[in-house]
Amino acid sequence: MVTLNINGRDEKIDADPSTPVLWALRDNLNMTGTKFGCGAALCGACTVHVDGQAVRSCVTPIAAVVGKKIATIEAMESDKVGKAVQDAWVKHDVPQCGYCQSGQVMSATALLRAKTKPTDADIDAAMSGNICRCGTYQRIRAAIKDAAKSLA
Repeated sequence: MVTLNINGRDEKIDADPSTPVLWALRDNLNMTGTKFGCGAALCGACTVHVDGQAVRSCVTPIAAVVGKKIATIEAMESDKVGKAVQDAWVKHDVPQCGYCQSGQVMSATALLRAKTKPTDADIDAAMSGNICRCGTYQRIRAAIKDAAKSLA
């Protein structure tokens, strides 16, 4: 049994310490906003924040995040930066199928926390590990720029 701080709440998880954070969220806590994509940290669908940094939860064991603050897509609506990103996502009609979008939003939110006025190169670097099979990359970039403006 381990205790993890998820979205500001301490949650007890009855799982092996090597269990990936993704499965603790989905299977133990029924928090299904974080998606399984590849299981190898290559697609970004499983992105969460650990102490404010975008992390691939499919390869991060729960033992590595004990004592750290984990934020998931479920917490972004009540987060100023996360909410600005989500609003921009809607404004720019970013999602097509939507499967990758929770990871995309989490990566974009981490970027805007680190860089309030990201350049195209900053956006490309921050989002490079997030794959969108529908190809909405131009809308993602526009939404990130719009969210940055709304936060300025």
